Amino acid sequence: MADGGCLCGDVTYRYEASDAAAALHCHCRDCQRVTGSGKATIIMFPESAIEITGSFKQYGCLGSDGSHVNRGFCPRCGSQMFTHIDEMPGLMFIKAGTMDDSSWVNVSLNCWVSTASPWSPADSDLPGAPRNPAPL
Repeated sequence: MADGGCLCGDVTYRYEASDAAAALHCHCRDCQRVTGSGKATIIMFPESAIEITGSFKQYGCLGSDGSHVNRGFCPRCGSQMFTHIDEMPGLMFIKAGTMDDSSWVNVSLNCWVSTASPWSPADSDLPGAPRNPAPL
């Protein structure tokens, strides 16, 4: 098992890296805003594979493509860790930067390259989708 959590440690989680379904860099404007950077690096897991300790809050909004996105964050320090998309039940996206050790992460795709910032361009060594990729 591997671990991750928020900045203050009030919300932590455990996972098996082998349960990860995909890892990608998302350059959509929403991910840029919530990370305060050019992209979010996210890893998709079956929701049942993540053990969360502590209580997190969620902020729900419509994503750039119209999906219902719920972003989970620590109510004390504000660290954003989890994303649930209503249209993708049973899946959870974890922000790679919240993992205690993310050295195993192998990003295979850029999405929303159409809105990548010039100062943080999409990785040209990876395939890219102009918006959300086809279902993984």
